[in-house]
Amino acid sequence: MSEQPQALKKAVALKYAPEASAAPKVVAKGKGRIADLIMEKAKENGVPIQEDPSLVEVLSKLDIDQEIPTELYKLVAEVLSYIYRSDSRAKEWERGPR
Repeated sequence: MSEQPQALKKAVALKYAPEASAAPKVVAKGKGRIADLIMEKAKENGVPIQEDPSLVEVLSKLDIDQEIPTELYKLVAEVLSYIYRSDSRAKEWERGPR
């Protein structure tokens, strides 16, 4: 009996520059080894990573440099909010008690 190949990992990188565009844009996407490289680069550069397979599935259908559609604003805003809160807590923890 042969096993089915395991589903390839997918990754999508977003960039949000409010001064340049109205919504976050897809700046990288890929699966398998490309997804691994996207994740490695994010870690190397201190870019927060949020794993959400269903959101990645939807975002991976967008083109590179395409703004996310309005239907995804709320979902992506929740992810960005989570990342912002986590980042703020980490910085507070690094500073220690006052």
